[in-house]
Amino acid sequence: MMENSGTRYRSGISPLVVVVLSPDTKEETVSWLLRRMREKQQDGGAELLVNQLRSEGVVEEKENPNIFLVTASWQRLLSGAEDLGLFREFSDGSMRSFTCINSHNFKEFHGDGDGFLSMAECQYIIKHELETLRAKDETHVPGYTQAKLYPGKSIIRRLQSKRILIRMFPLHDQEELKRLSFKWYKKVKTSLQPLDDIRHYFGEGLALYFGFLEYFTMALMPLALIGLLYCQFDWENYDKYVFFAAFNLIWCTVILELWKRCSASLAYHWGTLSRKKVFEEPRPGFHGILGFNPVTGREEPLYPSTKRQLRVYLVSLPFVLLCLYLSLYVMMIYFQMEGWVLMLHDRGPTFWTNILLFIPGVIYAVVIEVLNVLYRYAAEFLTEWENHRLESSYQNHLVLKVLVFNFLNCFASLFYIAFIMQDLVLLRQNLATLLITSQIINQFMEAVLPYWLQRRCNKMTMERPLSEQVRLETDMSCYQGTFDDYLELFLLFGYVSLFSSVYPLAAVFVVLNNITEIYSDAFKMCNLFKRPFSDPAANIGIWQLAFEAMSVIAIVTNCTLIGMSPQVRAYFPNSEMHLMLWTVAVEHGLLAFKFFLAFLVPDVPKHIQIKLARLEFESMEALKKKKMFAVPRLRRVAYEEE
Repeated sequence: MMENSGTRYRSGISPLVVVVLSPDTKEETVSWLLRRMREKQQDGGAELLVNQLRSEGVVEEKENPNIFLVTASWQRLLSGAEDLGLFREFSDGSMRSFTCINSHNFKEFHGDGDGFLSMAECQYIIKHELETLRAKDETHVPGYTQAKLYPGKSIIRRLQSKRILIRMFPLHDQEELKRLSFKWYKKVKTSLQPLDDIRHYFGEGLALYFGFLEYFTMALMPLALIGLLYCQFDWENYDKYVFFAAFNLIWCTVILELWKRCSASLAYHWGTLSRKKVFEEPRPGFHGILGFNPVTGREEPLYPSTKRQLRVYLVSLPFVLLCLYLSLYVMMIYFQMEGWVLMLHDRGPTFWTNILLFIPGVIYAVVIEVLNVLYRYAAEFLTEWENHRLESSYQNHLVLKVLVFNFLNCFASLFYIAFIMQDLVLLRQNLATLLITSQIINQFMEAVLPYWLQRRCNKMTMERPLSEQVRLETDMSCYQGTFDDYLELFLLFGYVSLFSSVYPLAAVFVVLNNITEIYSDAFKMCNLFKRPFSDPAANIGIWQLAFEAMSVIAIVTNCTLIGMSPQVRAYFPNSEMHLMLWTVAVEHGLLAFKFFLAFLVPDVPKHIQIKLARLEFESMEALKKKKMFAVPRLRRVAYEEE
């Protein structure tokens, strides 16, 4: 690990994590924190190895002296892996929770275990040990009387909330990063992404995102192929969209069910499928009145759930509704502009009026992107103000706020054109304009701009002294997680599943966008961002539910489009009511089929279910044997005492 970095601890383990304190942190605070990090576990410490970063050469005045490199001995890392319940491949090929006593029965465990854990796993273990470092008898952070502490409080989270600890991030491995970059994006290839290598370096959460991006791209290929074939037909004959809409109904349901099985296979292979979740600690920004947690018995801030609910329903909800109204108001302005341009074109069609027809759509697409960005900041502020105790609760509320607004902001005009105006020509034009304009903006922000920024700065993967490398990574941007990446895929999935039947080339553009996205995201992860901590995820989380909700809406939308087609209307020449009833009946039947299919197709493949059941059975048998041996021993001890 990072053998070229120039500095190794006496234990043979290279620096893994960087902890950066504020430059003006008081010396007694630094000494206290380092002592707690180095203390043995039985004394309440983390038992880690910590060294201060020493600059080589001339030290500039602006350089922060409070940068520390953290690592641990292999024995400490292995015991941390056991505490976290990391799953690894056992000698019989099954995935089992690692235990030190059975360490030599695990594949790839040799000698003292040197190299058994990946660098990402080691960094995750150190992060966990630091975050679970708790106050003992301290009433406040030494040197900062306003930073209150109490027994059981996470020290690191308190330092983060008080901005004493300003950064904590894992170091890049320059050699491994070079190898990953070459296999991932530096060469044009037709093979799939190196997901195992991505997982090994960045962790399961990021690998699952790239796995889903790749899977979504492959799943779009049939739609893209049909879209290209449709180019051979007359675009003005919109009756042909009925077949595409029917295909959409099946496609959007099947691919999500198959993805759940695919992600389960990946998660089992990576050892996160059956892994127990670590007990969640309060978020660094969480605050409240000091009290006792009824679950842990520790003293920590408590915040009434009723007060949080009042903030959600009396402030956040009205604000979201106000933003939705604003989005609809902007949409109506767009339609007024569209009507004015159409009137101008009808008076005297020219080359310039033909060009002018696309201007309102382009302006509206840009406004949509701007509104989405502004709303995102407002949603983050509101969700932070709601004061959620857990990070998972915070993320769920944020995702819900952002998804509702983005869905309405991006798709409201399409629904209005399709089902109120019932103008399929304008719908196709509007969909093409929104999709292409948004992709141009996103590609500039995610591909062109990052490449330009990287060309201006020094290459991160160049070999350099450890001190220079650490300071370079300290100044790099922090990766904010996969939220925005999944949101972009969610919107693209919506464009394809909802209305691509009237514009079949939408799937073609999304495929091209996703291919570029894979390379641009890989480039950014390897060159522009600090290395993120590993996230041992077993699936894509709440985003799976979001995509499934979109697929339900897609069934309703495509059934309505089919009901609007002249072929179907011909069967009901005298009764619109009968047509509507039949459309609703078919739609409900397809929804029932979708939910039946979700129930019928297991989320986890059968062979993996068998392996998990066998492992559970063996664990229960081992527990029974342990109890059987323990009872006679207790009886013998009692007899000896008599």
